[in-house]
Amino acid sequence: MATKAPTAQSARERLLAAANELFYSEGVHTVGIDRVIERAGVAKASLYNTFGSKDELVKAYLESRHAATSQRITKYLERFGTPRERLLGVFEAQGELFAETGFRGCAFVSASAESPGELVQHASDDYRLWVRTLLTDLAREAGAPAPELLGRQLHLIYDGASLSARMDHDPAAAATAARAAAETLLDAALAVTVNRGQA
Repeated sequence: MATKAPTAQSARERLLAAANELFYSEGVHTVGIDRVIERAGVAKASLYNTFGSKDELVKAYLESRHAATSQRITKYLERFGTPRERLLGVFEAQGELFAETGFRGCAFVSASAESPGELVQHASDDYRLWVRTLLTDLAREAGAPAPELLGRQLHLIYDGASLSARMDHDPAAAATAARAAAETLLDAALAVTVNRGQA
């Protein structure tokens, strides 16, 4: 049986791959459109026909990072059997991201700082809402009495861990400390529930 030849990437896929590599490693403001086009190996018209502008390409780059991160974390959480394990597993999955070669912090924070604008803000807001909703839903499933509050607190730890891993150059410590802090908050929230039940 003959094997299928790999399908050639479309111009859109090549542009997104080049944008992901260059924007993440060097910054969305620093990298000009010509470098993305050159790295992708496409004509300039392909970029404008596909995305219309650099801002739209930046937005698509951020959306692709959102999709990849959410898919990776969701897949990681499948190994756990309880809401508590899944909630703490979010920080373990984050730790895996920190340990990757070339980790340079949160792409959304960087893009928002370098190139503020409506499209970047919208993509960043969508990603942050996904993270906060995930943490809140898991807190609710774990039985936390105020899941929205716990979700926001855990989101602060999530953000801080990323910043610490980037700035302190110690991804393992950031991930370990973040998970431990999340566990302390979760246990404190659940203890309130238990105490209320015993009152």
